[in-house]
Amino acid sequence: MSRISTPATIADAPAAAQPVLEAVKKQIGVVPNMFRSIANSPAVLDAYTGFSGALGKGRLAAAPRERIALAVGEFNGCDYCLSVHTYIGKNLAKLDDAEITANRSGASNDPRADAAVRFAVKVARNRGQVGNDDLQAVKLAGYDDSELLEIVAHIAINVFTNYVNEVFKTDIDFPVVTRRAA
Repeated sequence: MSRISTPATIADAPAAAQPVLEAVKKQIGVVPNMFRSIANSPAVLDAYTGFSGALGKGRLAAAPRERIALAVGEFNGCDYCLSVHTYIGKNLAKLDDAEITANRSGASNDPRADAAVRFAVKVARNRGQVGNDDLQAVKLAGYDDSELLEIVAHIAINVFTNYVNEVFKTDIDFPVVTRRAA
């Protein structure tokens, strides 16, 4: 059970959050529990949706974004995010089960993506403390400086949602996927 109130409807959310929640509903057809919980702070909801929206306009396509989300979600042990990103990974990014399993293990079956996913896990594990050789490995796989910045930004936004959902134990409203035993 969630440790924070989750407005049952958009109308139950703070007035300042309602237009953002309406936009989420228009875009994806529903307002997931995480958005409704975050709506308790319209400022945080604006920050999250603004950052997420900006990253959606970046150079990284849906598949690498979902791979990173799955790897970081598994690393941080966030069942809510694993459930959401497994669903999105399969249905929107068209990742197969073998790829999702590899991503959750901090890898990818695609050589280029593998470099990004491994880098993402290393950044998360080491809290940003990576070496020149780590950056060089991702660059050698074909990622440029712009994409490297986006990878780091996707790690950051996923750490944020992992922490929100773990701190507040957001009720999972997607097919449930649980973290692996440590």
